[in-house]
Amino acid sequence: MKPSLSWLLVFVPITIGLHYAAPTAHLWIFLSACAAIIPLAGWMGRATEHLAEHTGEGVGGLLNATFGNAAELIIALAALRQGLFSIVKASLTGSILGNILLVLGASFLAGGMKRDIQRFNATAARMQSTMLFMAAVSLILPAGFHYLGGAGVLVAEKDLSLWFALVLLSIYALGLLFSLRTHRPLFSGTHGEAEELEGETHTAWSLKKALAILAVATAAVAWMSEMLVGSVEQAAHAMGMTDLFVGVVVVAIIGNAAEHSTAVLVATRNRMDLSVSIAIGSSIQIALFVAPLLVLLSYLIAPQPMDLVFSPAEVLAVLVGVVICSQVASDGESHWLEGAQLLAVYALLALLFYFLPESAGHVAPPPQAPGYVPLEGH
Repeated sequence: MKPSLSWLLVFVPITIGLHYAAPTAHLWIFLSACAAIIPLAGWMGRATEHLAEHTGEGVGGLLNATFGNAAELIIALAALRQGLFSIVKASLTGSILGNILLVLGASFLAGGMKRDIQRFNATAARMQSTMLFMAAVSLILPAGFHYLGGAGVLVAEKDLSLWFALVLLSIYALGLLFSLRTHRPLFSGTHGEAEELEGETHTAWSLKKALAILAVATAAVAWMSEMLVGSVEQAAHAMGMTDLFVGVVVVAIIGNAAEHSTAVLVATRNRMDLSVSIAIGSSIQIALFVAPLLVLLSYLIAPQPMDLVFSPAEVLAVLVGVVICSQVASDGESHWLEGAQLLAVYALLALLFYFLPESAGHVAPPPQAPGYVPLEGH
């Protein structure tokens, strides 16, 4: 927050006023909501950083990922109730890519500007990379089943996705047990980080203050995000963007604003264990917790159950992102060039989705399925 961006909080009441007084001014609502989320995300980042001082880097990263994904979960639930499965899946894809490429890349780049090499726990990073591969597998297998299984797969896809969701939630719970209980020291940060922080002018917040500010900022971000998503489609079309690009890139960037600011901020202070935990941990949470949770909730609140069949473009993008992220993070060291490389991959994928036709973002019918009528979101 240097220089302070808190003056942008004025856009919170402006966004609310536009939303209710001029509901058709979608472009202005979109721009105002974007401006309002920036300082709110900054306050979320500050609260999480102070909270991590009470809980440790591992728990602090988990809390940031959870609170940072709260807005996305609320947005996804709103779309889920309307049966807009394609928008839900695009936002999930964009969130995964945004965290492991954009957030992590910006963190490596910003931290590497001040130091030649930054270090973090390699064992923890490799464990998180393995969980990322689990996320990629959870997208590849349902898509492969859809496109290779023939005409009979449509009946079984919903059941397959339900069982997949239960397995993914189970492995996510085991991952939490590993990082927060049985192997907690791996995620607690390094002594070098603590020594560096001692030289900073830093007044720690109390635990209650950090939790209160984090909760208020999260609620405000969720509210602003809901207004943003309500106008983003019309605003994006006015700017010549497709729904796929909006879901994968625009909504994901704004929805991940909290992780963006916090991960970059702590990286500049050489707290790389917390920065990596935020960036990669948020993607893991989206893929292994939020996505399967939405599948389960779709049986209760959606017009019909949602499956885990993503489009080929989304599956390919996530696979590329996971591979390059695992490659640069598994050695426990980072520098500015690795950050630039991750950002370059994200830019390439963003360009791919920008120029990709709208129809390419939908799941095609399986081969040899005569009379197939695509459902909403396919």
